[in-house]
Amino acid sequence: MFDCGKIAIIGGGSWATAIAKIVVGHTHHIGWYMRRDDQIEEFRRMGHNPSYLTSVHFNVDEIHFESDINRIVQQYDTLVFVTPSPYLKNHLKKLKTRIRDKFVITAIKGIVPDENLVCSEYFHQVYDLPYANLACIGGPSHAEEVALERLSYLTVGCADVEKAQAFADVLTSDVIKTKTSTDVIGIEYSSVLKNVYAIAAGICSGLKFGDNFQAVLMSNAVQEMNRFLTSVHPIERNINDSVYMGDLLVTGYSNFSRNRTFGTMIGKGYSVKSAQIEMEMIAEGYFGTKCMKEINRHWHVNMPILDAVYNILYERISPQVEIKLLTDSFR
Repeated sequence: MFDCGKIAIIGGGSWATAIAKIVVGHTHHIGWYMRRDDQIEEFRRMGHNPSYLTSVHFNVDEIHFESDINRIVQQYDTLVFVTPSPYLKNHLKKLKTRIRDKFVITAIKGIVPDENLVCSEYFHQVYDLPYANLACIGGPSHAEEVALERLSYLTVGCADVEKAQAFADVLTSDVIKTKTSTDVIGIEYSSVLKNVYAIAAGICSGLKFGDNFQAVLMSNAVQEMNRFLTSVHPIERNINDSVYMGDLLVTGYSNFSRNRTFGTMIGKGYSVKSAQIEMEMIAEGYFGTKCMKEINRHWHVNMPILDAVYNILYERISPQVEIKLLTDSFR
């Protein structure tokens, strides 16, 4: 049976904090890389992340903090990357330590900008990690609800089912149910697309569309997601599984969803820049929209919702005009 060994978290945001809380509850020891020493010192002093999920308390004696990514990688066997996708390359630029033999898990729900690769493909191509050593964590899961210990369901994807199950066992508790999958690429792409569709849901909410239309939007989003996944990674999957449709629904409907919040602000008339400044948090779907648009130029999948969100965010077309065109295409 595969053993995950010593586990380290790479990243200091909300989702990183929630995953760290789950893992340390099982292992009673984690490594945790945060890039800023002042954040680490505040964490040690207060017993919680000073910037994210501040109500979640830790026994800091169970945490080995590091601000040097090379030292954390050298000392730990399983590395859980939970940084915002736009910053992943900058973190990894500092990495001089070989990671080919590590078990690398991505909980990053985004695309690596400029590369237009989901994270597992990026690690495979750039760092020569075998797919058997690469895994991902899929939702539906908001960090806030996981931290509040509300019942949540997670899927661990890995080409090596034994490794997927080993990490799923680490996550499993009375409030976390888990299952495994081999569809790493599909899970990663769906986690990017659901953020794009959540922005669309937010835009429509900001434009005062009601629940009836939101249901139609989400049902069309599921179909659009399925068309894309079937084109880029044609394996047998059930798009109605929680890791696909469930993650889409929670991100599209929940008040915890920063992508929906971002979209709502755009629908109300905020510019992209002003919405980003006011939120003070990253809406991954903004970057994911551009990446997915560029990726789909190769695949030519019919994706009217993606196109509409792209036109609003990047071409500065009026949300009223673009969503009206979108509504006319729905049935």
